[in-house]
Amino acid sequence: MDADAVAGHLSPTEPRITVAIVDDHPVVVEGVRSWLSVEPRLEVVATGDDPDVLYFGAGRTAKVVLLDLRLHGQLALDRVAELSAAGRRVVVYSEHTGQETILAALDAGAVAFLAKHEGREHCVRTVLAAADDRPYVPPALAGAIVGDRRSDRPTLSDQEREALLLWFQSMSKASVARRMQISEHTVKQYLDRARIKYARAGRPAATKAALLARAIEDGLIRPEEIGTYRSYASTDRPTPQRPS
Repeated sequence: MDADAVAGHLSPTEPRITVAIVDDHPVVVEGVRSWLSVEPRLEVVATGDDPDVLYFGAGRTAKVVLLDLRLHGQLALDRVAELSAAGRRVVVYSEHTGQETILAALDAGAVAFLAKHEGREHCVRTVLAAADDRPYVPPALAGAIVGDRRSDRPTLSDQEREALLLWFQSMSKASVARRMQISEHTVKQYLDRARIKYARAGRPAATKAALLARAIEDGLIRPEEIGTYRSYASTDRPTPQRPS
């Protein structure tokens, strides 16, 4: 794929998205750094073979963390959970692509999962999506969540399902509110209720990526439906105002 097929445009005043890479194979670190360097919106500010690099210097400021799931022979799911709980956007990047592993990474709080063999295009797109808090589903992640056939599916209302679908297809809750002709506060209520129902069913979905996985698992949305961001902000009717 040509470099300009993925690269975007950066205005002179637009800050770059800072990225940290944690992997215990130097050749992988340099390869990923090279991939990300073709995208002018991205800047790698820290690298290392231990997640502790994220707590010092420029590592503390990285907006997105690209984290190898297996470090020094050990799975780092506990570090994924620790970083996610601290508010970091963690993209798990691994050669271990079994369904249970991928879903465990999402359950631990990862905003996305990327297989190491999926290449530059998916790597760049996943990091950009993570920075903007919107979903992106590379092939390995799609296969894992579509293949999950757990029977404990919670019952969602029509409004909750519609809010989920539109949220996965748009950048913000505000655009969902315009589309549904409701307030942004009501959209948040619908999404929160969906999360509560999944938690009660024993399938927690604390992050947008985890909630997306649940929706795909249950057939509420297809992976190909959320690949492209479509804004409703300029075409929809204004969001109704809540009574004072």
